[in-house]
Amino acid sequence: MKLVHLAAAVAAFTALGSAAHAADPVEGTWLVQAGTAKVRVAPCGGDKAKMCGVVVWMKAPNDKAGQPQKDVNNPDAAARTRPIVGLTMIRDFKPAGAGKWAGGKIYDPSSGKTYGSKMSLNADGTLKVEGCIAVVCQAQTWKRSS
Repeated sequence: MKLVHLAAAVAAFTALGSAAHAADPVEGTWLVQAGTAKVRVAPCGGDKAKMCGVVVWMKAPNDKAGQPQKDVNNPDAAARTRPIVGLTMIRDFKPAGAGKWAGGKIYDPSSGKTYGSKMSLNADGTLKVEGCIAVVCQAQTWKRSS
């Protein structure tokens, strides 16, 4: 009987250990609402307790001259030559509950503006991403992609 309890305890401990190392449900590659880009969401390189997201694909990755689309609207002139693919679009999200992240920033390369942001996993498996100025927020729904 003790062996059964020991086996159950080991199985429970193993399950807890696996859950602690499981990926957060917001992690993965997401197609933005407009369908023009994909963003890979994962723990930030410098701080694994926070979430960040990098543009990994664009529907139109090149400009009319055939060159990679650049971050031409960035307010920092030195950043205007960097390609959009590979750009960190969302950063520094902190955990705010199961499948919820807040306190982050989202960068919009089409305007060159950065907004306060939060994101949460919807019941249907989509990702709600909100960019906010003061108390006014606009939301987008992103779909999981490969």
